[in-house]
Amino acid sequence: MAEVLVVGGGMAGISIAYELAAHARVVLVEAEPTLAAHTTGRSAAIFAPSYGGPVVRALTVASAPRYRALQTELDTPPLLTERLVVWLGADEEGAAHLEKLPAEPITPAQARRLCPVLRQVVAAGRDDGASDIDVMALHDGYRRGLRERGGTIRTGHRVTAIARDGAGWRVTADEELTADVVVDAAGAWADEVATRARVPTVGLRPLRRTAAIASGTQPIDPGWPLVADAANRYYFRPEGERLLISPSDETPSEPCDAKPDELDVALAMERINEHTTLGLRRVHTAWAGLRSFVADRAPVVGEWPGHPGFAFFAGQGGYGIQMAPALAAYGAALVLGRSVPGDIDVAARDVLPGRSAN
Repeated sequence: MAEVLVVGGGMAGISIAYELAAHARVVLVEAEPTLAAHTTGRSAAIFAPSYGGPVVRALTVASAPRYRALQTELDTPPLLTERLVVWLGADEEGAAHLEKLPAEPITPAQARRLCPVLRQVVAAGRDDGASDIDVMALHDGYRRGLRERGGTIRTGHRVTAIARDGAGWRVTADEELTADVVVDAAGAWADEVATRARVPTVGLRPLRRTAAIASGTQPIDPGWPLVADAANRYYFRPEGERLLISPSDETPSEPCDAKPDELDVALAMERINEHTTLGLRRVHTAWAGLRSFVADRAPVVGEWPGHPGFAFFAGQGGYGIQMAPALAAYGAALVLGRSVPGDIDVAARDVLPGRSAN
């Protein structure tokens, strides 16, 4: 019998399982034959303290020192590599959105010096605290760390039923498992898992985000920043001698193994070509992932009142990797009833289920 059973083996599940395993017996179950089979493995892999709403930004800021600590603790390669982010207002719409972002203003000329392929720039800002993230090194470090702490990982175990068993739970996932607490870290499927447990759902909306690796007429400088349109119409970043691109799409989807849409890839190329001299023409590969949000776009962590022992760890949207270290520590504290870390400036009322109804 586990004290805590975690459902989901993406970054959310593996990170909170690692933190929980410092204080409890943990079993993690993943439906797919391998861990990180969906959105985690398809991330843009950027750490940007200016990205996201207030709760997300607070968790991201608190994650920065934790990344450095985890590199030693989990014996990983470097997890963060500095990568400037330039928020671009290429037109009046973009400039208006830029005013709402916590980015340091820079002049159009400075923006072009940082990324010479930019065409018209009305306004721009920079995030000097940003970095590339080695996502798979972080995930693998958590996986090894969980096992070293005595945790168990079971892949190919799809949860098909969850029922109360006295004060705890009986979970059917290709075998019968029992636990005192279930942590629902199933990403886009988190509401489906809650429904099986007869726990109220939190209103997750999975949104598809498309990305591709492309090249064009201009050589790519690997030292360029990530350039993101402040109006959320596209972003691009060097990927070696090619370019990672996205139209920043948010297409509603059912929980699934998301596939890229050729029209979304073409839209990304069109928008980026309009605002740069890159002349993107060729797509080398493309993929898509699901970013799951609730209405206020902050994560959902903890239990519904009246439903003890079933905790959500969901709704990380497109920010789950960058804020993973702090969110996992915070979530584990809430699940175990321990004091939350004092350096994480987030109130429980801002992440608990049902907060919009309070």
